[in-house]
Amino acid sequence: MGQQANIVAFDGAASPVSHTFTGVGVTTRSGGLPGNVVSEISAKWREVTASTLPENAQARYTQTLTFFKNGTSKKVCSVEVPVMESISGQNAAGYTAAPAVAYTDRVEAVEWSSPRSAEATKRIATQLLINILGNVSTTVPAVVAGPAMDLLQRNIQVT
Repeated sequence: MGQQANIVAFDGAASPVSHTFTGVGVTTRSGGLPGNVVSEISAKWREVTASTLPENAQARYTQTLTFFKNGTSKKVCSVEVPVMESISGQNAAGYTAAPAVAYTDRVEAVEWSSPRSAEATKRIATQLLINILGNVSTTVPAVVAGPAMDLLQRNIQVT
C-alpha cells in the first residue's frame, strides 16, 4: 500500500488559512462485521497544528468505504474541527485548568451507489453537490482530481 499524501485545504474564514492534514493510517476490516457489511476500509488524516494540543483537539479528515452484501457501497468523507474551551485565568488557589475540547463540529458527504453506477454519473452527482454547497451558479469543469475523488467515484476494492 502506498504512503498517504498530505492534504492541503483552505478554510472558509474571512481571511482564508491553509490547513495541512497528515496521514495517520489506513484500517481495513472484513468478515464478522455487523449487519450486511462485507468489508470496510478507512483512511485518516490529522492536522498537526501544535505540539501543545492533544490529538483529540486537532482537526481530522476521514474517508470510509463500506461494501454491503447486496453489492451497494457507501462512501463517507468527513471533517471534524474540535473547538477548545476558553480559559479565563486561574482560580482562587492559583490553579489554571489545562485546555480541553468543548465540542466538535463535523461535516460529512455521503454517497450511496449501486454496483451498476457509472463513474460519469457519480462524478456528475458529486460535482452538483459541490457546486450547490459552494453556491456556484456558473459552469465549473468536472473535478478529476483531489483527495476524495477516487474514493467517491470509483469502487476501490478492499483486499
